[in-house]
Amino acid sequence: MELLDKLNWRYAAKAMNGKKVAEDKIERILEAARLAPTSSGLQPFEIIVVKNQKIKEQIRPVAWNQSVITDCSHLLVFAAWDTYTAERINYMFDLTNEIRGFKNEGWENYRQMLLGTYPQKSEEENFNHATKQAYIAFSQSIIAAAYEGVDATPIEGFEPGAVDKILGLREKGLRSAVLLPIGYRNESADWLVNLKKVRKPMKDLVTVIE
Repeated sequence: MELLDKLNWRYAAKAMNGKKVAEDKIERILEAARLAPTSSGLQPFEIIVVKNQKIKEQIRPVAWNQSVITDCSHLLVFAAWDTYTAERINYMFDLTNEIRGFKNEGWENYRQMLLGTYPQKSEEENFNHATKQAYIAFSQSIIAAAYEGVDATPIEGFEPGAVDKILGLREKGLRSAVLLPIGYRNESADWLVNLKKVRKPMKDLVTVIE
């Protein structure tokens, strides 16, 4: 029940107070993202952690001028691969073999199947697929932040191209997918803080097929 209590406590804070989040908490939030499941285990994204206030101030105007961008402790930018390449796919398969200490024929056959599939697709199709994987890690970060008693505000309202330029993401083969300011709520300035959480009742959300 503790986790559900934490999830009931969390909400998308609309104002933060600038208080710094302890680095050990940030590390655990990032570790939760690192441990997230992804399609074929490829982890086709990177997380840019922006602590620099000047960079946050550059991002704020291209993120609908939302105050949490500059008033947060850490701004996490989930950046998806711009496409799948043989080099990227091989890196993750080689890493798996190295960590597990052996090669598996079925796993190597699966590698060849992916190599014969993803690189042949369009960059936009691959980016959209990679973005979905980034969102899984993004969601786990939100859960981990709540568990740590830290606020996290999901933000899709921003200009990806502008953020990419500010952070130099395109040169790294990345494109920004979603933003996650991490910090602490400013209860005196946040209109949402005391409002009840609204979610669909379970009966309208879940269908059980026996």
